[in-house]
Amino acid sequence: MNIIDENIIKNQCQLLKSWRIPFRQIGLNIGTQGITDKGIITLLHNSQRPTFFTRDDDFFNRSLCHSKYCIVYLAVNKEESAIFIRRFLRHKAFNTKVKRLGCIVRVTHSGISVWRINVHELEYFLWS
Repeated sequence: MNIIDENIIKNQCQLLKSWRIPFRQIGLNIGTQGITDKGIITLLHNSQRPTFFTRDDDFFNRSLCHSKYCIVYLAVNKEESAIFIRRFLRHKAFNTKVKRLGCIVRVTHSGISVWRINVHELEYFLWS
C-alpha cells in the first residue's frame, strides 16, 4: 500500500490518480489530519507493507528503519512530487514492495540515497 503524506499537494495526488498509482492520503482516507510523526510511524506499523511518501525531511533518519515498511522522503519541488513518486516506484531497485521494505529513502534530482535495516552505510542509486 502506498501512503501519501498530507504535505503532498492536491494536484500531485490528482496526477498519481490519473497514472493509476494507488495510494491513500493521510488525513483523507487513512489516519487523521495533523497526525504527529510518531503517530505516522504507529500507522505504518499497523499497515500492510506500506511505502510512505513525504516531503518532511525528519523522516530521512536511519533510526526509523523497520522491516514492516518503507519511508520515502521527496527532496524535490512540491510540484514534482508525483513525477518522482512514479520514478521511484518504477526504479529497478525499488519496483516491488519486497525490494522497498526496511528502507528509509531520500529521492532527489540526482538520485536515490537509502538507509537499509542492518546496513551501516548509506547506499546510492542513480536514475536509470
